[in-house]
Amino acid sequence: MENCCSCGCNKASDKKVLVDYLFLDINTCDRCIGTDVVLDEVVKILTPAFSLAGYEVVYNKIEMATAEIAIKHHFISSPTIRVNGNDICQSVAENSCGCCSEISESDVDCRVFEYNGETYEVPPKEMLAEAILRIVFGLSERSCTCINYELPENLKTFFRGKKNTECSCGGNCC
Repeated sequence: MENCCSCGCNKASDKKVLVDYLFLDINTCDRCIGTDVVLDEVVKILTPAFSLAGYEVVYNKIEMATAEIAIKHHFISSPTIRVNGNDICQSVAENSCGCCSEISESDVDCRVFEYNGETYEVPPKEMLAEAILRIVFGLSERSCTCINYELPENLKTFFRGKKNTECSCGGNCC
């Protein structure tokens, strides 16, 4: 069955762990770079255990280089981590991201991760491992972004600003 987006809400259950890391920039943004490093480590640690239990682990890193890509993936905030199509966070919390604001020359808020009463710009390993395990073993609520998705204003601002900074005429021709 064809999925309507990357959330996997129409997918038949099998022994697969699909980890999608969706981000705006892993070359400049400290938040995305840090999350990338921590997620790499957690996936590397968990993969042998999943393999032993008969699960196949598929790990994708997907840059939201354009608004069109973001819309295709129903992207709601950067960075986003989905496991079997489900966001590891039950809600979206954001604060000002200096790096992404600099990239787009506009004020941009990016995701923060809330865990055990604390807020982190880069999620702790324990949080990621716990979230991945909870989703894979059905101990977490499912969340689908298919219904009534619209690219958030914050991301529209980012992509518009990024396009203008990349354009040689300052955005007047595009």
